[in-house]
Amino acid sequence: MPTRFCPLSSVPGVRRERRKEARPGELLAAALQLFVEKGFAATRAEEVARLAGVSKGTLFLYFASKEDLFKAVVRENLSGQFPEWNARFEAYEGSTPDLVRLFLFQWWETVGNSPISGIIKLMTSEASNFPELAAFYEQEVIEPGRRLIERILQRGITNGEFAPLDLRYGVYTLLAPMLFLATWKHSFGACTQFADTIDPQEYLRVQSEIILRGLAAAPNT
Repeated sequence: MPTRFCPLSSVPGVRRERRKEARPGELLAAALQLFVEKGFAATRAEEVARLAGVSKGTLFLYFASKEDLFKAVVRENLSGQFPEWNARFEAYEGSTPDLVRLFLFQWWETVGNSPISGIIKLMTSEASNFPELAAFYEQEVIEPGRRLIERILQRGITNGEFAPLDLRYGVYTLLAPMLFLATWKHSFGACTQFADTIDPQEYLRVQSEIILRGLAAAPNT
């Protein structure tokens, strides 16, 4: 007689347990969607709960406030990625110009071309209204990102590939095209009539070559 397999959903208590375990992830996904669509101020906790298919009370079992929910979204999708990104930097063995190209294109693939890039636009537009969240975002995302870019640029300087520069301001050279694409994607890029005006891959290719020409060390004479 063939063995009969009982689906987990038919075992008493299992469906509820699996659903409970899934709730934090579902809440974070729903919060990200609404934060990007509506902004932080306009998003209500009950809307997040409704979209995730749970009650408002359940949301507050996991997150004490909308601010805590936002912080969890940032940590899950942005700041939590820095250990891996830094490990990739440490392991990279190619030239620094190629590392810059890789950095920009991988940022687009993992962040820019995903819903989380909407959080970048959100913070740009709403930071002044929520200084506590702005301070959190600066500590969790901006500062680690700045340090990583500084390390990339310093690598190029140390290897003689880049001319010496003030790293405090040099980081904005790489940040500028990233911030532009994130803002464009969730503003004009979201409008049908403008969606095809910029090819992000080609934009980053052109920007990276312009940036690298500016960073290049003078040839030995």
